[in-house]
Amino acid sequence: MPDLEWRLEQGVGTITLNRPQARNAFTFDMIREWARLLEAAKRDDEVKVVVLTGAGEQAFCSGVDLGSISNANKDLTPLQRKSQLHDEIHQVALAVEALDKPLIAAINGVAVGAGLDMALMCDMRVMSRSAKVSEGYVRVGLTPGDGGAYYLPRIVGTSKALELLLTGDFIDADEALRIGLVNRLAEPERLAEVTGALAAQLAAAPPVTVRMIKRATYQSAGTDLRTALDLISSHFAVVAATEDAAEALAAMREKRAPNYVGR
Repeated sequence: MPDLEWRLEQGVGTITLNRPQARNAFTFDMIREWARLLEAAKRDDEVKVVVLTGAGEQAFCSGVDLGSISNANKDLTPLQRKSQLHDEIHQVALAVEALDKPLIAAINGVAVGAGLDMALMCDMRVMSRSAKVSEGYVRVGLTPGDGGAYYLPRIVGTSKALELLLTGDFIDADEALRIGLVNRLAEPERLAEVTGALAAQLAAAPPVTVRMIKRATYQSAGTDLRTALDLISSHFAVVAATEDAAEALAAMREKRAPNYVGR
């Protein structure tokens, strides 16, 4: 079976890290396919939402495969180490940034280091109550290599992010929910169900509107109020002219389920 699996059902595409024997640690080959799948999902109108999860119940992702990517190779120069991150591993983060469809991480087990970073770069996170997460890099003398220092402060605030980054402490599901690191919790046996219900709800919404809302949210976070308001007025005008917007209003008036076509 492939180390990275893709499944598309009812508008929800699922990427599964499929190396449970290695705690779903990722390799270079997985990274390339991961980025390719995200880029393809962006272009495919059949894909409304993407879910990222790990195989098994023990680990979501333990980070990089130490045999192929880590600092275990003492022969690498600093430039080669940088290239491994910037030219290879970071392609997933860039593909995530370009994806204007909802991306949900279903954290089924332990997520450590770059494994946690991969969950943090998603738009939303649903976590199994049995899972634990840690940035962990400091424990092996490394800086966060896959965006943890970027994503974590934006999710939980600078002070809490520094605590987690500088201690490398593990936190459980309840604490992750309390600090806003995850959106929802689920019992281990119901993680797929709870995540699937959220994904289905998003997939049932008008797709152009969903994509515009996601774009506006991230774009507005990096700009001033006047620019953000100017931007959203343009998005609003475009969305209001779509067939789906008219269908949403008609369905509300007629008290029926809407039928969206993505136009």
